[in-house]
Amino acid sequence: MKSISAESDSSTSNVVPGLNPVRIAAKKKMFRRLTLDEERSGSYYRQEQGAAKPYAKTMLEHLCHLNIDDEKIPVRKTGIICTIGTEDFFRPSSRSVDMLVKMIVSGMNIARLNFSHGSHEYHAETIENLHAAVSCFNEPRVVALALDTKGPEIRTGVFASGAETEVDLRRGDEITLTTDEKYQMCCTEKIVYVDYKNIVKVLKKDMRVFIDDGLICLRVCEIDSLTCVVENGGKLGSRKGVNLPGAKVDLPAVSDKDIRDLQFAVKNDVVDMVFASFIRNAEGVRVLRKVLGEEGKHIKIVAKIENHEGVANVDEIIEAADGIMVARGDLGIEIPPEQVFIAQKAIIAKCKVAGKPVICATQMLESMISKPRPTRAESSDIANAVLDGADCVMLSGETAKGQYPLEALQIMHEICRQAEAAHYHNSFFNELLMITPRPTDAAHTIAIAATSAAVSCNAVAIILVTTTGRTAKLVSKYRPPCIVLSVVRDWQVAKSLHLHYGILPCMMLEPRDADWPTDVDKRITFGIKAGKERGFIHGGDMLVVVTGWRQGAGFTNTMRVIEASRD
Repeated sequence: MKSISAESDSSTSNVVPGLNPVRIAAKKKMFRRLTLDEERSGSYYRQEQGAAKPYAKTMLEHLCHLNIDDEKIPVRKTGIICTIGTEDFFRPSSRSVDMLVKMIVSGMNIARLNFSHGSHEYHAETIENLHAAVSCFNEPRVVALALDTKGPEIRTGVFASGAETEVDLRRGDEITLTTDEKYQMCCTEKIVYVDYKNIVKVLKKDMRVFIDDGLICLRVCEIDSLTCVVENGGKLGSRKGVNLPGAKVDLPAVSDKDIRDLQFAVKNDVVDMVFASFIRNAEGVRVLRKVLGEEGKHIKIVAKIENHEGVANVDEIIEAADGIMVARGDLGIEIPPEQVFIAQKAIIAKCKVAGKPVICATQMLESMISKPRPTRAESSDIANAVLDGADCVMLSGETAKGQYPLEALQIMHEICRQAEAAHYHNSFFNELLMITPRPTDAAHTIAIAATSAAVSCNAVAIILVTTTGRTAKLVSKYRPPCIVLSVVRDWQVAKSLHLHYGILPCMMLEPRDADWPTDVDKRITFGIKAGKERGFIHGGDMLVVVTGWRQGAGFTNTMRVIEASRD
C-alpha cells in the first residue's frame, strides 16, 4: 500500500480537488461576526457548576442523593459529534453557515463528514462553510473535523427516479440483486444494484441479506441470479448499507475510494481525525496509517467496530488505533441485537482501561429525524452510554437530514449533563487505580494525583497547561468529577482533545513569553478567566493546577491547589 504522497506522485489521472482560499476568504466576509452576547448564549457556553453532592461511600448512596429538582447540574463533559448533511440527502439540514453557527453555539464539538455520500467538491464547500462559521466568533472556538470513510462496505445503488425516491417493499415480494453497473444509477423496485462484485461467491441459499440498518430483510432463493424474497419489508431508499451476516466477506481494509478521500483530506490539511469504517483487525489500522503517510501522521484514527470479527479482535484494534467507535447500526445486524449492549459495555470498558477515547454512535435520537422530541428509550440510551463511560456520543441522520437538527443537539447536550450527574466517580477511580501498572511516569503520576486532589478539595476545575495534550488525556482517563480546562497553543492538539471526556480545550493565541514561569502564570490566568466567563468558576472556588517545570513536551510534574481570585 502506497502512502498518499507516493500515490499522488505516481498518478496524474485522478486530480485531488483543493479548497479555494480566495473563496474561503470571500465567504468569511459574507457573514457578520456575532456579538459577544450571541456567541455566549445558549446552555452550552455558560454552564453553572452544580452544587457538590454529599460524600457517598457507595454507588447506591450516591444515587440516593440525586435530585431531579436541582437547579444546577454539572458542566457537560461528554463530547458531541454532529454529522453534516451531504448532497445525497434531499435537503441537508445542517450545511449552511447560519445553521453551523447555531450548532457551534449549542455545543457541537466535532463536525463529521460522511464520505459514503457526496463528492469532494461538495465536501470542500461544506468545509469552507464550517471555516466561515467558526470565523463568525470573536473568541477562538475549537471545532474538530472528522472524515468518516466509506470503508469496505456494501451499498445499494440509486433509484432511477432520483436519490430521494423510496420504494415500498412488501413481505413476499421477489427482488433481484445485481452487480451490473448499468443499474447503479437506475435501480427499480424489482432490480437493486449492490456494489460488491463477489456477492454471488459469498452468499448461499437461504442466507439473509439485510438492508438499511436491518430494517429490510431478504432471503436468498437462487444464487446464480441472486433472486431474493422479502421477509421484512419497508421503504427502501438509495445508497443504503447492505449486511451479509454469516458470509465471509473478502473486502480490503481500505478501498480505492478511501485512498482518494484521504488524499483529499491530507492535501487540503483540513481533517483532524478519521473515523475508519469496518475495521476488522489491527492490520486494517496499520494499512490506514500507511496510506495517510508522513503528511497525515497528525490525523487521529478512530476505528469503527461494526462486525463480529471487529469485536473478536477489539483488543489489538484498541492498541493500534487512537480511539474506538461502537457503531451499533451495522453491529446490531452482524451480531444478534440482544448482544449489542454486551459488546458496547465490554468495548467501552476495555477502552477505559487502555486510556483510549471511545464513541457511542448510531440511532441515538433516530426519532428526532422527523419528530421534535425523543422517545424515552432514546433518552435512556444516551444516558446509559454516558454512564458506561463513552467519551463522545454521535448524531447521524438526526443532524444530517433531520427536520430538527438543532433541537436534537440541544436535547443530547442536556441528557449528557443529567447523566453525568449520576456517575459515581469513586468506584471507577479506585478500580482503575487497582489495575494501573506500576510504576507510572511523572505525567501519569501527576494525572492520578490531580484527580485525587480535585475530589478531596471539591475543585470546580482542573487547570492544565499542556503542549502535546498527553497529560490532559491521562487526567481524562481517571474521570475527574470536574471539568479539565486545558490551555493550549496548538490548534491540532486542541481539536484532538475533544475526543476525550471532560476536557475543554482553551486556545490561547497570545504569543509565548520568553520567560517560562511568566508564560505559565499567563496561561493559568487565561484558563481561570475562561472558566469564569463560562460560569463554572467563581471567586473563592478551589482549583487544581497542573503545569510543567520547563518548556516543551514531557516535563509535566507540578501540581498545585489554589483558590480562584474574587476579582
